[in-house]
Amino acid sequence: MTSAASSDAKAAAPKKDPWELPDVSGMTVGVLGGTGDQGRGLAYRLARSGMTVTIGSRAAERAQQAADEIGYGVRGADNAACARESDIVVVAVPWEGHAKTIESLREELAGKLVVDCVNPLGFDKKGAYALVPEEGSAAQQAAALLPESRVTAAFHHLSAVLLSDPEVEEIETDVMVLGEVRADCEIVQALAARIPGMRGVFAGRLRNAHQVESLVANLISVNRRYKAHAGVRLTDI
Repeated sequence: MTSAASSDAKAAAPKKDPWELPDVSGMTVGVLGGTGDQGRGLAYRLARSGMTVTIGSRAAERAQQAADEIGYGVRGADNAACARESDIVVVAVPWEGHAKTIESLREELAGKLVVDCVNPLGFDKKGAYALVPEEGSAAQQAAALLPESRVTAAFHHLSAVLLSDPEVEEIETDVMVLGEVRADCEIVQALAARIPGMRGVFAGRLRNAHQVESLVANLISVNRRYKAHAGVRLTDI
């Protein structure tokens, strides 16, 4: 086939619907930092949607206690077992322990789809402000420390209060998903869409993760001013 014919064939091929996402219902999701507010809330919502969920902690007993409180079949394990036994691993640990936790699990996370939702923030008397990691963002730090993993970034802008409230049926917000491989991003988008009210939206490569992570500082200011639990909704898509 000539180059011209090849170009014509590509032009004639139907474009894939960006909202056509894979079925992730059979996958196991591990949440590192699953005993913290954000990780625990996310674990609860995913388990409530029917996903198989394991939460990880440095102490397996602490993880299991939190899992029992969540219910929905969630199980607890130490971080290594959680990473090893999961298909998708969400990193929801505090920023201060981000690098150390990830680096210690490099072997267990090899080949895994890793979803980093950590927001590097500092706080002073003026409120929250974004920090800039040496690598550019928490997600890029994770990618540098996990060369054999498939690292994406997502779930940054979710309210832990809304996630954990059983009275809240739907969480109307968009989840911006970033990564180097579109197929991996689509898996994470589909995972987000399991939670009623949420959409997973592709938002670029990991080099653009910093501004997504840092937006949380603005949301904290919004929430304090308006006594709200604000998220992000993208228009015209």
